[in-house]
Order: sequence, then C-alpha cells, then structure tokens
Amino acid sequence: MSRAGNSRLFLNSQLKRLLGTLVVGVAVVATASADTTDKIVDLPVLEQEKQHSIAAKRISNTFTRAHYKKFEIDDELSEQIFDRYIDALDSNKHFFLRSDVKKFEGFTKEFDDAVRVGDLTIAYSIYMLNLERRKERFNYAITLLEDGFDFEKEGDKFFYDREDADWSNSLDEVNEVWRQRVKYDALSLKLAEKTDEEIKDILTKRYNRAIRRLTQTNSEDVFQTVMNSFARSIEAHTSYLSPSRTERFQMDMNLSLEGIGAVLRTEDDHTTVVSVVAGGPADKNGQVKPEDKILGVAQEDDKSFTDVVGWRLDDVVELIKGPKGSVVRLQVQKGGTSTKQVLELAITRDKVKLEDKAAKAEVIKDESGQNIGVIDIPSFYHNLHVDVRTLLAELKDKQVKGIIVDLRGNGGGSLPEAIALSGLFIEKGPIVQIRHESGQIEVNYDRDGQIIYDGPLTVLVDRFSASASEIFAAAMQDFNRAIIIGEQTFGKGTVQQHRPLGRIYDFFENKLGAVQYTMAKFYRISGGSTQHKGVLPDISYPSPINPEEWGESREENALPWDSIQKAKYNQVTDSHRMIDMLTAKHNARAMKDPEFQYIFEDIKEYNENKDRKYISLVKSERIAENQESDDKRLQRINERLVRLGLAKIESLDDEIPDVLDDIDPFLDEAVQITGDMIASGSYALNI
Repeated sequence: MSRAGNSRLFLNSQLKRLLGTLVVGVAVVATASADTTDKIVDLPVLEQEKQHSIAAKRISNTFTRAHYKKFEIDDELSEQIFDRYIDALDSNKHFFLRSDVKKFEGFTKEFDDAVRVGDLTIAYSIYMLNLERRKERFNYAITLLEDGFDFEKEGDKFFYDREDADWSNSLDEVNEVWRQRVKYDALSLKLAEKTDEEIKDILTKRYNRAIRRLTQTNSEDVFQTVMNSFARSIEAHTSYLSPSRTERFQMDMNLSLEGIGAVLRTEDDHTTVVSVVAGGPADKNGQVKPEDKILGVAQEDDKSFTDVVGWRLDDVVELIKGPKGSVVRLQVQKGGTSTKQVLELAITRDKVKLEDKAAKAEVIKDESGQNIGVIDIPSFYHNLHVDVRTLLAELKDKQVKGIIVDLRGNGGGSLPEAIALSGLFIEKGPIVQIRHESGQIEVNYDRDGQIIYDGPLTVLVDRFSASASEIFAAAMQDFNRAIIIGEQTFGKGTVQQHRPLGRIYDFFENKLGAVQYTMAKFYRISGGSTQHKGVLPDISYPSPINPEEWGESREENALPWDSIQKAKYNQVTDSHRMIDMLTAKHNARAMKDPEFQYIFEDIKEYNENKDRKYISLVKSERIAENQESDDKRLQRINERLVRLGLAKIESLDDEIPDVLDDIDPFLDEAVQITGDMIASGSYALNI
C-alpha cells in the first residue's frame, strides 16, 4: 500500500462488508448452540480510544527511526502483523473457524496502513469476533458437563498442542476439539480425587468465570495485542507496554516487590511461568520451572485452591503477591512432560530485590582433596565486581587451588558489571564490542592494569545463562583465560531501550504506555556475535534442551548471527591442549556416575516423547503413567539415600531429607574438571 494515498472511505466500506459477514457468522453459530446457553451475557463493544491513534503513530515512528533493524512498513510486514495478530488471539486454534480466518484474509495487506495512520478498526472488529467465539465455546463446554464422561473410553486422547494444526472446518470439528479439552480438565480433577459433582461444579464455575472475564475486556487490551503483533513482527525483543504494564515496569526497576519472584504471562487461558528470578522465593523452592502452568492459588490457611484458569494475568498476580513471610500455595501443572503432572507446593513470600541475589562463595574439595572455590553469581547487579573481589580474597585465604564461576540460570543484568567482573581475571584489554543502530562500533575495555586472581579458572554455564553472562563467558573463552563448562548458552546478543510514549504537552484522558525496542547488538572480541549461537562450552554436559527449541533461536523474528572485525587482544594462556584430556576424563567419570545416568535416562525419555502432542484421556492409563513416574522418583530417592548412608523412605508422602536438595552433579563434576586442570600442571598465564 502507498504511505499516504490510501482511501479511508474504501477501507471503511470494506470493513462494513466484513462486519456484515461476521455478524451473520456469529448468528449461525449462536443458533446452533442457542439451546445450550444457560444465561445471556452481553459482551462489551470495543472501540479505539482517542489516545490510541496518537500512540500508534508514535510507536511506528519510533521503530522506523531508532530500531536497530532497518525495515519498511509495507505489505510484506502487514502480512506478518496479521499472522501474529491471529496467532495472539487463537494460537491453539480453539476458537476461530476456517471460515472466520478466510473472511479476515482480505485485510492482510491493510495492517501496515492501520498502524501507520493510527486507524485500527480492522483489529478491533476481529477482536470482537474472537470474544464472540470464546463465549460460544465456553457455553458449549458447560453443556458437556451435564452427562459426564466415560474415562475408560479406549484410545481417547486430548491433542493439547494444536499450533501446527489446521483450522476447524465446521462446528462439529471445533466441538470435538472442545470435547477433548473439557474431558481433559475433568479427568485432571478426577485424578485429584474430586467427585463427579465437584468436577461439574468446579468446571461450570471456571467456564462461567471465563465468560464473565470476557465482559471485562477493554479497548487497551485490543490495542496492546495488535501493537505487540506489530512490534514482534519487527524483532523478538521489541514490544509495546500498556500504561499498567509500564507502571509495573517502573516499580520493578525502583522498588523491591513482595511475592514469589516469578515472571508470568498468559497462554491460552493459563497463567504460565516464563522464568524465575534468581535468588527469589520460587528459585529457592526449586520446584517452579519455566513452562509450568498455575492452575490454582491458595493462601496458607485456605482449605481449597482458587481455580485461576481463564483469569486475567493481573488478577492472578494480585492473588499470588502478599506480605513477606506469608505462605502462598500453588497448584502447578508441570510443563514439558508427557504426563502433564500436577503438583501442589507452598512458597514463602519474600522481598524480591537485587540485594537478595548477591554473589556467594563456598569451598568444595575434589577427589584428590584439593580446595576448589565456587563463586555463584545469580545476576549482574550493581557493584557485583566489588562483592566478587571480596569473595576472591576470602577464597585465597582458604587456600583454594582453583576457582569456578557459576553462571547457571543467570539471565544477565548490568553491562558495566560484566566488563568489571572480567577485569578481575585479566590485566587489561577489550571485553565486548557493541554495534549501534547507526552502524558505529564501540569497543568496551578493562583498562585498570590489575589482575585480582591469576589462578586456574573455569566457568559453569547452562542454557539459561544469557546476556551479560554470555559477555563474561565469551571474554574468558576468547582470552583463553578460563575453560567453559556446561550447555550452550541462551544466545541473547541484543540491547534494548525503554522509552515512554507520553509527552508533557499531552492532555488525553487516559495515559499512553511505553515501548521497548532493540537499539544495539553485542559482539565478542573475536568478532562473532553472541546472538543466536551464544557461547559454546569447551566441555559440554549432556542436555535435554535442543538449542533450536529453547533460547534465542526459538524466538520468532530474532536478529540473526553475524560477525564484525576482530578486536586487538592477546590470549593469556594456552588451554586448548588441555581440553581434550579434560573432556576424556570427564566422559569417563560421567559414564560411571549414577547421577549422570539419571540424566542420560531422562534425556532418552524426553527425546522419545518430545514430539508427542497429545495426552491420554483414559483414566487407568493416566494413573499408570503417574504411578510409573512416582515409582521412578521414589527409586532414585532411595538410591541416593543409600549412597549417603541414610535410611530409605517407604513412600513419597514420607519426609524427604533436605540433604537431597543439595545434590548437584553438574557442579560436582565441574569441581573434578577444575581439579584435573590443576593436576595437569600446564596452567600458567602469559603476563
């Protein structure tokens, strides 16, 4: 489409025709299920608000002017925005019919003009139909509860992952999708020992509550959805923040919040864990992981859980938050498992603040009795390098022969701290290169001419080590200062900027939000980007995580890997000749280590089930799967207890000794690798 010559009259006439066909489509489906609706619920009529037109123009202007990625707002981008918008509204193809999507396709090339001129009428009309379809589906779900389900129907399955499925061609097809979904919800409650009446009551309330929440949808919800579809069509870490999310962002930056320390988002009516904050209560609990779904929330003294499926994210967050020292109980469905296991766990709330994530050190002896220092760094917070300098002095006093820097789960933080931390282990030199939106390349140096620790050094990383963690690990690897151990890191090599959309001269009744966009890219001193590839370890640990399935490479529209000119630096040692020897010794130990055997077994099981997109709806099969999982867990617990010289337990309901929480085979093996490195006698800095 041309930038300014579009006829809005033509667009509006097209929309009227579209809206006419949509109303007919709604009427047809509503008639087909009219006798199934218990009560009439009026959905809100959503229209674009005055400030949204200005906000859309400011967003598009900011992105085209200042974003690292150069792009045009044209028909090609318009099609991407459309696809992402439909996906945002119905990613699992549970609501729209194929006929609905076909009606929308006439407007795939109108979204570029919509965001540029700030007229989002198309997006609002599509969103309204999505609300109608959701209401119809939830009303239908309630009718399925009347007659109950046969939980021993042979071969019955719930296909929970429909991302790549076709759109339903008819009402019968989408009804079958929902029969599976409702039966899955019912069976999950049945396995939790709920009676048939309790199941009917819980799910009826859940689906009615979902319908009521549709009535709470507001104009900002639509605007946020379509503008994020635009933002993510440009690049993976570019986004629009609504006024409420902007306020929460500022609170996160300036205050310590009381809660569990988990980043959450809504996915298909479920509140899903994106990540846990290092050092926070959820992290310390150890049972909450990314991809887990929160099904229910209860306070410490509550007898039952409040079902939160279908709730707005803000409301779930308010239920989980609470004063320091209080207990919140969560009903969590584990993500990434074939059995979709549901756990109940208790977390003591605490202040989630930067100071709680401070680096700490301990001393562990390797097999030969040598003292190995371990510095655990959960994030790159302000003055991290000062704390680590102190810890290094303490470890020297304890006569350590080598040091491990543990960056597992460290999602990054301050770039200056990554540079300053690197400077503790080298005398001076470049640490990271940054290419800005203008194309200018900036080299960041450590210039103090001091080295605080010059002994043997290893760095332990995993797939969740990102950003500043990758800068430090890459610098240590490029200088040959340390041996990197673990998994390929996350691969986030971009820098984002946060910018409010409001201006001092604005007089809108409602506030404008903010944008976050990528404005620079990190590069190693060897020239390659950390984007996508991350840091490849010198000695790799077994991992069930395929880099293509988790990390930056999994993000849609992430910037590609590329390289620039190498910076000028000299390697400080020659560790390459040691790596083959250290790897061979590591592999020999891993083949004998029971904990590594568990890891190999879990990887094999994961690979066998990772492409399975369904779960059985046969109660006896699910009970058998859960029992098999519980039996394996109990067996491993008892095997560990025997190795520690402790008494076995009879069942998982027994109290499990806390000492098992301290078992960390990856850290233990890093200690042995570091010990091997010291014992080789070939380590020395060229300074």
